[in-house]
Amino acid sequence: MTEIYCVVTGEVQGVRYRTYAQDSATELKLVGYVKNQSDGSVVVVAQGFPDELKAFVEYLNEGSSLSRVASVAVDWRSPSKSFDEFSIIH
Repeated sequence: MTEIYCVVTGEVQGVRYRTYAQDSATELKLVGYVKNQSDGSVVVVAQGFPDELKAFVEYLNEGSSLSRVASVAVDWRSPSKSFDEFSIIH
């Protein structure tokens, strides 16, 4: 099990980006969370197998139909805790 910590910038709040990330993660059988930040970015933490995580990063770069993703910074790391599902944190 591997974990990625991503910071997504651009027009990614108020455009259903978190729902898009959750749907994409669920499709790839990943667990973790997505959360808006006060600076307008979105943080994504996902756990799973490397191939699925790489595919997920591609989804994150693509974004929802209303979003405009400027960048996705990805930090690969060992999981510090485990998750049961992929959730949206409000």
